[in-house]
Amino acid sequence: MTILSRTLLVTAVLVAPFTAGTASASAHSGCTSSVPYVSGDGAYDTYRIPATVVTDRGTVLAFAEGRHNDAGDTGNIDVVLRRSTDGGCTWGPLSVVAAGDGDTRGNPAPVVDPRTGAVVLVTSYNSGAVTEGQIMRGEVTPEQSRRVFVQRSWDDGRSFTPPRDITSEVKRPGWRWYATGPGHAVALTRGPHTGRLIVPANHSAAPPAGSTDTGQEAKYYGGHDLYSDDGGETWRLGFVDSTYDGVENANESTAAELPDGRLYFSSRDQLGTSAGNRLDTYSSDGGVSLDRPYAVQHTLDDVPVVEGSVLQLPGSGGPLLFSAPSVPTVRQAMAIWRSADAGKSFTKVLTLSRQRAGYSDLVRVGPDTVGVLYETGATGTYDTIEFRRVGVGALGGG
Repeated sequence: MTILSRTLLVTAVLVAPFTAGTASASAHSGCTSSVPYVSGDGAYDTYRIPATVVTDRGTVLAFAEGRHNDAGDTGNIDVVLRRSTDGGCTWGPLSVVAAGDGDTRGNPAPVVDPRTGAVVLVTSYNSGAVTEGQIMRGEVTPEQSRRVFVQRSWDDGRSFTPPRDITSEVKRPGWRWYATGPGHAVALTRGPHTGRLIVPANHSAAPPAGSTDTGQEAKYYGGHDLYSDDGGETWRLGFVDSTYDGVENANESTAAELPDGRLYFSSRDQLGTSAGNRLDTYSSDGGVSLDRPYAVQHTLDDVPVVEGSVLQLPGSGGPLLFSAPSVPTVRQAMAIWRSADAGKSFTKVLTLSRQRAGYSDLVRVGPDTVGVLYETGATGTYDTIEFRRVGVGALGGG
């Protein structure tokens, strides 16, 4: 049986126990691990950039970028999806949610609207003929540059509306690069903004007049968010991190709603001069502004320069989880950290594997189970995208 056949039929791949300090088989029945995406399967050279949510009906949705030509970030890239109705043990056929048709569509940021149950998906776009460097240097037309789109599914992720352009609502004039997430977005469940959908994002700004900079320098990256109060119909730009001093360069971002209603934002620090590769901050007004500027989170200094994911488990004492590789100089050894103080500090509680590892996304699969959808491989970081089920008890409770 081929790898593709195994992936499409039964992907409930049980994982052998690991060495000391790594995860062993879950105590839950069903499965420990499955592999929804294997690079080289189907029409795609590489699958990257995982994002996952669980619908109101309990279906696990695993989004990714299907990269046709190679593992690079540019060119002909689709947003693809596989669905699981058994908690991430087996997966249905691959579907294309947003076709690149030669262009680049990606950075999936899905969220379930708590008011209607609709799956709302925000993604990014650029022409397949241009690169991130060209965009950051301002060498492309507005049509070729980064744009933002929204789609919705009303049937549990089986089908989605066509991508609708919302760039004018959420991208400032003069911004060049723009990226949503990647990883799941957030729906607020308490306080005055209950029901608001929050998408963490990042951008790059143009250099000031008279500067000899090109705009490709990492210091021009900044974080922001976009939000919708009507289920994804209309969107507004929320907070904007616009320091651009090169000390902390907020890049790919993720967010969680804390038990007290605040938002916690965690960001990749893209080559900032301060020591450490993770930044964080808070918002007390539903993402409209920040309580303080982004600052280095030194209890995550083991994390390399990479995207990560955060997930708040329910209950007043529920922990805030963080996932990312755990070797500071290389993308390797996917791990989960736990915070018992709303993100002020983190402690690593579980290493999933010692293999190469890249981007990840966390999702609550059930009352006592968390799922981690992450890039990994024995020979390369992007060999597969794996879905690992982890018991909450192994993470310090919930």
